[in-house]
Amino acid sequence: MRTPLSLLAAGAFALLGSTALPTLASAEDISFIYCGDKVGPVHQRVIGEWNAANPDDQVKTEVVGWEQCQDKATTLAAAGTPVGLAYVGSRTLKEFAQNDLIVPIPMTDAEKASYFPNIVDTITFEDKQWGVPIAFSTKALFWNKDLFKQAGLDPEKPPTTWAEEIEMAKTIKEKTGKAGFGLVAKTFDNTMHQFLHWVYTNNGRITDAEGNVTLDSPEVLAALKAVKDITPYSEEGPTAYEQNEVRAIFLDGQIGMIHNSTGAIPRLKGTKIDWGVANLPLGPEAKGPGTLLITDSLAVFNGSGVEEKAIEFAKYITAPAVQEEYELTGDDGLVPLRPSANVDKFVAENPDWKPFIDGIKSGGPEPLFTDYKGFQNAMITMVQSVVTGQATPEDAIKTASAEIERFK
Repeated sequence: MRTPLSLLAAGAFALLGSTALPTLASAEDISFIYCGDKVGPVHQRVIGEWNAANPDDQVKTEVVGWEQCQDKATTLAAAGTPVGLAYVGSRTLKEFAQNDLIVPIPMTDAEKASYFPNIVDTITFEDKQWGVPIAFSTKALFWNKDLFKQAGLDPEKPPTTWAEEIEMAKTIKEKTGKAGFGLVAKTFDNTMHQFLHWVYTNNGRITDAEGNVTLDSPEVLAALKAVKDITPYSEEGPTAYEQNEVRAIFLDGQIGMIHNSTGAIPRLKGTKIDWGVANLPLGPEAKGPGTLLITDSLAVFNGSGVEEKAIEFAKYITAPAVQEEYELTGDDGLVPLRPSANVDKFVAENPDWKPFIDGIKSGGPEPLFTDYKGFQNAMITMVQSVVTGQATPEDAIKTASAEIERFK
């Protein structure tokens, strides 16, 4: 199924009328759209090393802010002037692939096996890999020990199950008047992400290995019911809050528990809050610690004329030793993509990071859909309808399941 480019690049073509296209690089150059404010020191060094060793295949990097980065790569590809490669959310790879905008990036069995479990699934569609992972995020439970004490709970014993999490949230709300849990339900992508944490801590899946929609399953329904059950003990009006806004309230000492990334760790160390971090609580069908696995990838664009060299460079800049250095010495708080002795040493020295590794084995990927935004919006609407009481979990999940069939 080929998706109309108007869907793929919704909003991106507007850039063509307002932003001049860059001067095209020479035929041998590998143009690289790099997301962020600047190229970090590790990548800066590695790009320099590549260019020194490949005088006929120079990497020309253009730094683009996060909000415009992916739209710019999409716009150029749809206009027939693709860059060599770009940093993209892995969630979009199927969409790009279905429109012949990117090329597959073959991986050997050894390359696949070098990653933590399930990570390669985030870039795989029809048994082909369509990107090279370059950044990785998972989630864990953070809890406020001070609020636990005020509520009469043991501050050293966070919840390990959904039932405990809901009961503790209730106790905190009733005993302290503050929110027991930070619920994310704004019209924003991480509302869907947060719901998927519940799904993947109950052995649920949104699609199966063949791409069939499995949203309407007992495991996923239980996750949606748990979200409904914890809503009364969360902050007022959760549909007004996205993940970072909920985290800000937690950092102000007004929420008992949140699900968040490693990015919360340095922020908490700058507060007076007595806090802890643990594995996400598990649902009744869980097989082990779980989490949503979110990756960003390097995608190689079709028609640039430098596809083979771009693939070679993408693997060069994400080689195990380079990637590990980038993850463990950078300021981005990235979860390592691959296991290693150095990663083990880092976690031993920084035990707050252990829960973010533990959840990987039983975690699950962002599902790949041809119309990812359509899928995402249907999932957000489902969560919001339950949180606001406009629909029962049973009705909401059936409605969403039928709708996302259109976006496969």
